[in-house]
Amino acid sequence: MIKFDEQKQIDSVNGALALRPQIEELIDRLLAEGVKNLCWLGIGGTWASCMQVVCYLKEHTDMDTFATNAAEYCTTGDKRVGAGTLVVLSSVSGTTTEIVDAVRLAQSHGAKVLGFIDKPDAELATLVDYCISYKGNEQLKFFMVADCFLRRQGNFPDYDTYYAQMDAYLAKDLVEIEKIADPFAEDFARKHLEDKLHYFVGAGCLYGATYSYAMCYWEEQHWLRSKSIHAAEFFHGTLEVVDKDTPVTLFMGEDAQRPLSERVKNFLPRVCGNYTIIDAADYPLTGISPAFRGDISHLVTHAVTQRIDAHMEQINRHPMEIRRYYRQFPY
Repeated sequence: MIKFDEQKQIDSVNGALALRPQIEELIDRLLAEGVKNLCWLGIGGTWASCMQVVCYLKEHTDMDTFATNAAEYCTTGDKRVGAGTLVVLSSVSGTTTEIVDAVRLAQSHGAKVLGFIDKPDAELATLVDYCISYKGNEQLKFFMVADCFLRRQGNFPDYDTYYAQMDAYLAKDLVEIEKIADPFAEDFARKHLEDKLHYFVGAGCLYGATYSYAMCYWEEQHWLRSKSIHAAEFFHGTLEVVDKDTPVTLFMGEDAQRPLSERVKNFLPRVCGNYTIIDAADYPLTGISPAFRGDISHLVTHAVTQRIDAHMEQINRHPMEIRRYYRQFPY
C-alpha cells in the first residue's frame, strides 16, 4: 500500500488517546471554576471539526455549546462568549491569523481558551490559557473534551467502557479499515480524477467531515472542484442539478441523522448513474460495541478517504503539500 505506515498510524491514534487523563484533569478543574458554555472555534478544516463535535453534543447535553467561525467572530462577535466560556480550538501551524485574532478577542471578553496546538512553540501555544500539544487526530481530541463534559454531567454512563474499547481496539481497527478500503479507493480515484465538479453529501457528525473533505482535501490539496451538501438540504436545490452523469458521493454514518442520508441513498438511483456510497456500517470495528459505532463513524469514513487521497495524489502526480495561493502571499 502506498503512503501507508501501519505502526506510525497506530502509534498516532494511541498517542492521542493517551492525552485523556490530562484532558480529564483540566475539564474537572474548569467545571469547578464555573464553566457555563463551550465555544468551538475554528476556520476552514478546523471549523469543520467544530461542527462535528457540536452536532454530537447537542444530541447528548443541554449545555450551551456552539461552533464559531473565527473570521466571522472577529467581525461580528458573539455575545455568548465571555466570562464562564471555554473556547476550544485546534491548530496545526499555530499561526493562523484569524484564529490568533479571535483568541485575543475572546480573552478580552473574559473567556478562557484551550488550544490543541501541534507546535508547542507556536504563537498560539503561548497565547492560549491552556495548551496541549500533540500532532494530528484533531477530531479525536475534540471528542475527548466533549466526552469529559458529558461524563461529569452524568450524560455518558458508559464512558469508562467506551474508552476502554477505544484504547484497546480503535487504532488497530482504523488501519484494518484502510487495508480493506484500499482497492475501492484506487478505483474511486481513477474514476473521478478528472471530474469537473463532484458533489459530496453527508449528515450528522459526518457533515463536518463531508464539508472538510470537499473543501480542504479536494479543493485545497487536490485542486479539484467540489461542493459539500448536508443530506437534509439535498432535497432543496441540489437534487435538481443531478443527472445520470453527475458525480455524487454520499457519506453515511451510524448516528441519529442516518435516516437523512438514507433518504438520499434511496433517491440517487432514480436519477443518477454516477453515485458512490461510502457507508461506515460496511466496515468492521472489532472489539467495539455496536452502540458506540455512531460516535466514531467520522473516523471510519476518514480512514477510507485517506486511501482515496493517497491514490489521487499518486495518479495526478500532484503532492498534496503544494499550494498555489494559500499562504503563498498576502491576501
